[in-house]
Amino acid sequence: MFPILETERIRLREIKKEDANRIFSYFSSDEVTRYYGQDSFQKIEDAENLIELFHKNYSEKRGIRWGIECKLTNELIGTIGFHLWSPRHKRAEIGYELHPDQWGNGYAQEVVAEVLSYGFTVMELTRIGAVVFIENDASNKLLLKLGFEREGILKSYMYQDGVAHDTYIYSLIKSKTL
Repeated sequence: MFPILETERIRLREIKKEDANRIFSYFSSDEVTRYYGQDSFQKIEDAENLIELFHKNYSEKRGIRWGIECKLTNELIGTIGFHLWSPRHKRAEIGYELHPDQWGNGYAQEVVAEVLSYGFTVMELTRIGAVVFIENDASNKLLLKLGFEREGILKSYMYQDGVAHDTYIYSLIKSKTL
């Protein structure tokens, strides 16, 4: 059974096929994908394929991705979760995005903190990593605020629109968060 998490303002739930239009609405925005390492969606099938990938990763224990649903409106405003999950090595990488209409409302900090707690307690992770474009000031500040340590720079690590970008690599270690 897919876990549902809740904060004061947000419900983190399984992403459904019915969410494709909403996911398409922000993944088709260059503003959202510019630091994502993937091209903006061109058709609704791109969103449907992403949802299928999230389901496959979860069923194969390679990742888990929640839909970020605003309790006030019951509207999907983004996704968050873990990828590159290695239960054997007790590690995963966190990733997230929000609809631009929701930027600056504190939702990212709220949901990242909740998912980190789940990762350390329920998934029994020891290390949670993150890879972030150097230019992505909002995510870089958020991760540092939540206690992540910047470990270094990965040169020409991700491509966006045919251009190689350097990224920061971060980690949060369980023993340092308790």
